Amino acid sequence: MLGSSVAIEVGQVQERAELEQILRLQEANLAANVSAEVAESQGFVTAVHSLEVLEQMHALGPSIVAKDGQAVVGYALTMVTEARAYVPILEPMFQTFSSLVWRERPLSSVDFYVMGQICVADGHRGQGVFDALYRGHRAHYATRFELLVTQISTRNRRSLRAHERVGFTPLRRHRDDVDEWLVVGWDWQPP
Repeated sequence: MLGSSVAIEVGQVQERAELEQILRLQEANLAANVSAEVAESQGFVTAVHSLEVLEQMHALGPSIVAKDGQAVVGYALTMVTEARAYVPILEPMFQTFSSLVWRERPLSSVDFYVMGQICVADGHRGQGVFDALYRGHRAHYATRFELLVTQISTRNRRSLRAHERVGFTPLRRHRDDVDEWLVVGWDWQPP
C-alpha cells in the first residue's frame, strides 16, 4: 500500500490479462503517442512489445506490476539476458552492455538482468508507484541477480531523475541511430 489514500498492490505478473493491460499502458505512453509537453514533463517509453513477447519474457522472469484494484497502473518489465532475442530493437543496447565494466569485471561476467521498461499511468505519478515497482524488483530478484541494468533516453529527464533517486548509478552515455542514452545500474550487493 502506498500513501495514505492510495491502495496500490505491487507484485509479479500473475495472469495474461495483466500483460494485456501493460500493453495498453505502454501504447498510451509511447513517445510517438504523447505530446512534446507530456514527454518533457511526464516522460515516455520507446520500445513496443507484443503480447507474445511479453509472455516469453514473463516465462523467464515475471515482470512487476502495480495494481489499483484490478487495474494495472504501473509496470516494470523484467528482461533476463536470455530474452534479448525477443526484442531485436534492443540489440544495440545489449551490444553496448557487452563492453561495460562493473566493479572491475566485464559486465558479461556479472549476474545481471535488464529493466526492459518502466511506466506509471497518468494519475498515479508522484505517489511512490515508481519506487514501489523497483522495490518489488529488488524483493523478487536480489537473490538471483547482483545488478539491474537499464538505459534511459537522455531526453527523458523525469525518468533520469527517478532512477537516480532509486539508487541507479551511471555506467555510460552513448548515442545510437535512435537517441542518446544513459546506461545505469542498480547494485544490490555491498561493495
